[in-house]
Amino acid sequence: MSQPDISYIDQSARSNWMRLRTLVTVRWFAISGQVLALIIGQQLYGLQLALWPCATAIGLSVITNLLAAIIFPDNRRLSESETVLTLLFDTLQLSLLLAFTGGLNNPFALLILAPVTIAATVLPTRSTLLLGSCAVAMITIVGLIHIPLRTADSSLLEMPTVFVFGFWVAIVTGIIFISIYTRRVTTEMTTMSEALLATQMALAREQKLTDLGGVVAATAHELGTPLATIKLVSAELMEELKESKDLHADARLIREQAERCGDILRSMGRAGKDDLHLRVAPWSALVREAAEPHLDRGKKVTFTFDKNLEFDPKQPRTFRKPEVIHGLRNLIQNAVDFARSQVLINISWNEAELFVKISDDGRGFAPQIINRIGDPFVRQRKRASKNGARPGYDGMGLGLFIAKTLLERSGAELEFLNGSRDDTLRGAVVHSAWPRHQLEASELPVGENQPIKIG
Repeated sequence: MSQPDISYIDQSARSNWMRLRTLVTVRWFAISGQVLALIIGQQLYGLQLALWPCATAIGLSVITNLLAAIIFPDNRRLSESETVLTLLFDTLQLSLLLAFTGGLNNPFALLILAPVTIAATVLPTRSTLLLGSCAVAMITIVGLIHIPLRTADSSLLEMPTVFVFGFWVAIVTGIIFISIYTRRVTTEMTTMSEALLATQMALAREQKLTDLGGVVAATAHELGTPLATIKLVSAELMEELKESKDLHADARLIREQAERCGDILRSMGRAGKDDLHLRVAPWSALVREAAEPHLDRGKKVTFTFDKNLEFDPKQPRTFRKPEVIHGLRNLIQNAVDFARSQVLINISWNEAELFVKISDDGRGFAPQIINRIGDPFVRQRKRASKNGARPGYDGMGLGLFIAKTLLERSGAELEFLNGSRDDTLRGAVVHSAWPRHQLEASELPVGENQPIKIG
């Protein structure tokens, strides 16, 4: 089954998610903290501070915030370049303030990490590297050129040189480490969010198709009796109106059109797809339905059963959940795509669980990524595509991610591995197992068809 085209969010566009108001609010907190630190340093500890230069640096932030609040609306979103300039200004302002208050002898020098952390969260890698490099350069200059801190009796307040150097190393290391760590976590979260969005869209598409089939099935079911009545009455009229050619032709036309309506309803999709009486199906039938789009793709797809379960009269009847069908369909599609000539689908169950084992005779999963299968955007078996095993395919792992997410949501446990000597086929193998109570339908009567609720 082909997947719908999904327009993923451009990674470089994430910077446009940052609201100007957010940075302005954070800056107001910073300004408040800076003013408070100056007051406490001078009044409580009697430090001799360069108040006018410090006030000038803080005043620049105040003016910038006021102008931003006056000129721009509250919902203004910043572009990448605007966000970089805003964070660069905050880094420069903090560096100036540190230069006026002892440089690296000031313990608040650690706050230089804040703008870099924000950049790593919302900006692309190139902008984060730019801001991180500027922060390292500024903190280095501040460590070399600064106004020393003095106490009330004019005593110099500074750490030993080795401590200052160690503090500089710690800050630089923190800038590098926190930037890399934050960037990696943010990228993975964004990737996962996009993949989950794709999963939800795929499931919604499958649900819409199911609902469409239900509309057709319900229409055919509900109109069956009226159409049959029309056909019966028109046949009787044809018998009684044989002497009147015009009326007889009209009655025959009514019958023909009624038959045509029935044919149209039968041709609009698979009858009974979402009919309440057919919402459940034998477990093997559900698996076969999932595999149906891939049975005629040039590969031999064989269904097998353990212990002759195919003819078990007590075969479990399961709900035809779209997430189960779509998830299994993706797994089977992956197996057919990578198989050389054959795919085996083993169907089994016991008193507690339902099982599906999908295996192919392809090259199997690459050892280096087998533990990461199911993560989105993992380019799995790329080498196979280059060698022609899957021509024209550049995998991103999204299909397996969708399948894994949907099936686990339905209660399944999945295991990905390569075939062993005991397996008929030694390519890729996927084991899926569900607790039987998660999918098995009750034996209660389903009643009459109900209207499908849209939205």
